[in-house]
Amino acid sequence: MKYLLSNKFKKPGWLLFIIGSIAGIYLQPQGFESDQMRTSVISLFHYDSFEKEKNGIIRIIENDILDELIIAFIIIGGLLISFSKEKIEDEFIAKTRLDSLAWSIIVNYSLLLLLTIFIYDMKYFHVLIYNMFTPLLIFIVRFHYVIYKNNRS
Repeated sequence: MKYLLSNKFKKPGWLLFIIGSIAGIYLQPQGFESDQMRTSVISLFHYDSFEKEKNGIIRIIENDILDELIIAFIIIGGLLISFSKEKIEDEFIAKTRLDSLAWSIIVNYSLLLLLTIFIYDMKYFHVLIYNMFTPLLIFIVRFHYVIYKNNRS
């Protein structure tokens, strides 16, 4: 369990995860277009189909970074939640953690396979975007559910 973080990282993880999720849910209907945080950023392998002279391997472009911040909050928060120790870290917790990780990967890729068969075009692109978060989300939900269920019995 050398890869686990201290339990003190769990609360900041939940804070980042919840803020990122609420912001993502709020901005999703708008297509994440806000122009609230427009700034210059480094773009790797930049491709602009309208202004070809701006294309290149490394370019500085203007971009609204709010969607990138939301993604970073959700991913960093989810990783902090998932890889922080519980207050009491024993063999049961370690086994539950491993089982939940395997379970989340199996469920995630089963869903992705199913959606690959039945979803097309830009809707499939949305599936792929949400798929960035589903392994973490499934892991967090299952891991905490199993621990909650065990504590009740």
